[in-house]
Amino acid sequence: MGTMMTFYKVINIGSQGEKMALSTQQHQRIDETLQSQGYTDYKWIDPQRIIVAQWVRMKCMFGCDEYGHGGACPPNTPSVTECDRFFKEYNDAIILHFEGKMKKPEDRHAWSAKINTKLVKLERAVFLAGFERAFLLFMDSCCFCKECSGNRETCSQPRMARPAPEAMAVDVYSTVRGFGFEINVRTDYDQKMDRYAFLMVH
Repeated sequence: MGTMMTFYKVINIGSQGEKMALSTQQHQRIDETLQSQGYTDYKWIDPQRIIVAQWVRMKCMFGCDEYGHGGACPPNTPSVTECDRFFKEYNDAIILHFEGKMKKPEDRHAWSAKINTKLVKLERAVFLAGFERAFLLFMDSCCFCKECSGNRETCSQPRMARPAPEAMAVDVYSTVRGFGFEINVRTDYDQKMDRYAFLMVH
């Protein structure tokens, strides 16, 4: 899947005036940064189409064993309302697609940590290219430490840790399908995983 670039109209944000989406040249600069780091399976998106939902937070609270144990997971992330406000501050974003197939369940964390490490470097590169709002949402939970301290105050990797989209109440399934990506519920670990990171840019 190659790069797809979409450009958006001026968005009126009321009393704060009008804010323009990124220019063609700015998009190209970021594309060059991504591609120089080996990223080709991604799409530019309108972040106003990112779906934030209360049910996602409920799935975190009831059903995920990382709730209350992950420093970048709820309840260490903003409320659902605050998450929604966060995404509304952006006019441009990128979805990055990753595919993986694990031999055993525990392999997922090492795979995720490796990708997330590279994603932090990508965020830094985009920031240094002049995009101060660059913020990365991991394709999986943080996974850097074998044992997480469980809160931000005692996090051993505070400069590296980022939340996953689900930790920010993003309905990843509906959102990525809305942009033409494939994603399905897996019934066994021998099936391919489709994972998605979000790079908020402007």
